[in-house]
Formats: sequence, C-alpha cells, structure tokens
Amino acid sequence: MVIETETKSKKNTILFVDDESIILLSMKSQVKQHFGEKYKYLTADNAKEGWDILQELEGEGNSVSIIISDWSMPGMNGDEFLRKVHKSYPQIQKVIITGFADQKSLEELNQEIGPISCLKKPWDEVELISIISKAMQN
Repeated sequence: MVIETETKSKKNTILFVDDESIILLSMKSQVKQHFGEKYKYLTADNAKEGWDILQELEGEGNSVSIIISDWSMPGMNGDEFLRKVHKSYPQIQKVIITGFADQKSLEELNQEIGPISCLKKPWDEVELISIISKAMQN
C-alpha cells in the first residue's frame, strides 16, 4: 500500500477494495485510463486495509469521494465494510461489485446506507465509468 501525498492541490480519491489483485489492477487501470490525473486512485486488498487507508486520508484532511468494494472478501465482506464506512463517512459515494449477491441482500443494503450502486462481475467498463462520473457529480 502506497499513499502518495499531494502538496499542490487535493484531488478527489477513488478507493478500490477487492481481495483479487487482478480485479483491482483492472478496475484501476480502466478508470485511470478514462479520467487520467483528474483523480487519485488507491487500492486495498481487504476491508481492513481499506478502512486504514480511509482513516489515514481523513486524518490528513484528505477525503475519499467514492469507494468501490467487492462484496465477498475474507475477514469482512464488502456490505459490512460499506455499512461501517457509512456510519463514519455518510458523504462517501459507495459502489458494491459482486458476482453473486441476491436481490434481497442488495435491497437491504440500499435501504440501510443507500443510495448505493451495484456492478455485476464481470463488469462493463462503460457502466463503471458512468457510475463514477455520476457519483463524482454529487
């Protein structure tokens, strides 16, 4: 995990959380290719690391604008992680990515911390970019 410090200007941060490194690299690459240097892109390979990054950034006065988290991860699932994030940072936009979540679980999560976007694996790059664009406008 590397957190780059920006001294000139603060950028909105997009945090990707997934236990599969190929997914992290792929999403980050697609998003960075589209948005370029407009945003800061950070990755975490589990919810605990994602939480630690979030705490560190917020402690430095930097903020995360959007979190894109996998649903199924060891230790703490993405839905639990996003609930925890929402309690402390309700302003952060949240996206969950999953290959298996049932509609009832998604609806419960949406009611509790909504609105939340959901991407199905394998995700569509155009849909991913669209969700981030909309989230960054809020």
